[in-house]
Amino acid sequence: MTPRRTLLAAAAAGLAAPALAQSDWPSRAIRIVVPFAPGGSSDVLGRLLQPGMQQALGQPVVVENRAGAGSMLGAEYVARSPADGYTFLLADLPFAIIPAVQDRVPYNPWDDFTRASLIGVAPLMMFIANNVPANTIQEFVALAKARPDTLTYGSGGVGAASHLVGEMFQAATGTKLVHVPYRGGGPAMQDLAAGNVQAVFVSLASALPQVQAGQVKAIGVMSGTRLAALPAVPTFQEAGVDLVSEHWWGLMAPARTPQPILDKVTVALRETLASAAIQPRLEALAVLPRATGTADFETLLRADLTRIAEIARSKNIRAQ
Repeated sequence: MTPRRTLLAAAAAGLAAPALAQSDWPSRAIRIVVPFAPGGSSDVLGRLLQPGMQQALGQPVVVENRAGAGSMLGAEYVARSPADGYTFLLADLPFAIIPAVQDRVPYNPWDDFTRASLIGVAPLMMFIANNVPANTIQEFVALAKARPDTLTYGSGGVGAASHLVGEMFQAATGTKLVHVPYRGGGPAMQDLAAGNVQAVFVSLASALPQVQAGQVKAIGVMSGTRLAALPAVPTFQEAGVDLVSEHWWGLMAPARTPQPILDKVTVALRETLASAAIQPRLEALAVLPRATGTADFETLLRADLTRIAEIARSKNIRAQ
């Protein structure tokens, strides 16, 4: 064989190898890295998906917890993994918050990852204390405008989603509230139920015990439609406030993971989320399934990265 033909043959073999690998994928176990400790919403969701994904893909699916540095350790691990479709990150809303509030992030949240698909969303809601003389978004806004820098809202900490959404609420309504950070959303909700703060912005899953006990009032949901679980609670848009914010979960892979592999993951995810066995458990978590594929996930993530960075910069919010 002439040198030229040898080079051409080598080049053809090099092009064929990735295509062959994609057609054979998956041929071994797949890891879904949860960048948090066991027991949180991401961990629960990952383990809920694991049996169905395993059945749909025909290979073992292992959920692996790699907690630390507010989820940055697990995200960095996936970013540095081979782009062969065998390592995925189960990311959620904090993935878009961290670059905006942390001084040093060991990866680029966009360039170092490839988006596979959203998994689901949980619309954030506004809950207020029973001792607040308001029962609607409009009434709370009127009260806050009449008493600027007086009403308080609790959050899971400086830079937490519940903090940033509180800032979004103030920007959208022209109000001024006082931020009270807690060590997690649970303590914030407990103090809301006790009447020690006036408002908290979290998902229904985070507030469910207090809602079921009648200890707080749900006055608005930040989604395009009302929640089936609380059909009497209007959306912010219905109340004339342009505010949509959802806690989301999605699967990401290292940058340059082939799109055909990502497409197969999306198909498996859709099959899993559509199963009758998983629907009641998703409803219990107040998670709405959204296996939309790469394009919609990228649109959402890019919008959140931009919006959250602007809020953090304008309010000088840094993680503590």
